[in-house]
Amino acid sequence: MADERVYSAPGDVIEATQPVVLVNRYRGFTRINHWITAGCMIVLLLSGFSLFHPSLFWLTSLFGGGQTTRWLHPLVGLLLFASFFLLFVQMWKLNLPRREDMEWSLRIGDVLKGHEERLPELGKYNAGQKMVFWSMSGLIVVLIITGIMIWEQYFASLVSIPVRRVALAVHALAALAAILVFIAHVYAAIWTRGTIRAMTRGTVTGGWAYRHHRKWLRELARRRGTGPAE
Repeated sequence: MADERVYSAPGDVIEATQPVVLVNRYRGFTRINHWITAGCMIVLLLSGFSLFHPSLFWLTSLFGGGQTTRWLHPLVGLLLFASFFLLFVQMWKLNLPRREDMEWSLRIGDVLKGHEERLPELGKYNAGQKMVFWSMSGLIVVLIITGIMIWEQYFASLVSIPVRRVALAVHALAALAAILVFIAHVYAAIWTRGTIRAMTRGTVTGGWAYRHHRKWLRELARRRGTGPAE
């Protein structure tokens, strides 16, 4: 029977089970929070497109018609803001810029070619992931502010009609930018094998952690006294 050792730590955990080492990357609460946010993005993408142009109005049938879509879209927008805020509280410190992020960015060619041995050791997130995080943070703030400004059912007297028109244009542009960032995030998760596992099972293999986020793995191991004191 294989020897199993479990090292407990607040938040992050290393489970060493011969011959596989598993690193606990996300708690169950964080994973649920993440998937609620992702679900909101998809609903907002489809409902937003359906209201954007008459040629896309047929998409409202996914939500029970135009009237349902009209009240559903802003309510899901509020849910997105609340859900992402919880993610922000949990992750903002880990997404602060670090010295190695600049070197990683300058070696983006090696990243795309898979030459990770030429890259600096990284913490829990790389510069690309941090860019997605901060981009979505800013865009969601813009979307919630402009969304309230154009929500005529409850805030018709909040701003003048000319200001509402500008807010509508800004809202549409911010939504487009958020969709592009969202697509890039999904593509990167699929492209980097083993990444999706972190948000479905909560764990990654030790090999994945060592290859992509070695500094984070060393910090975690050193914190529990299970790795080399380098």
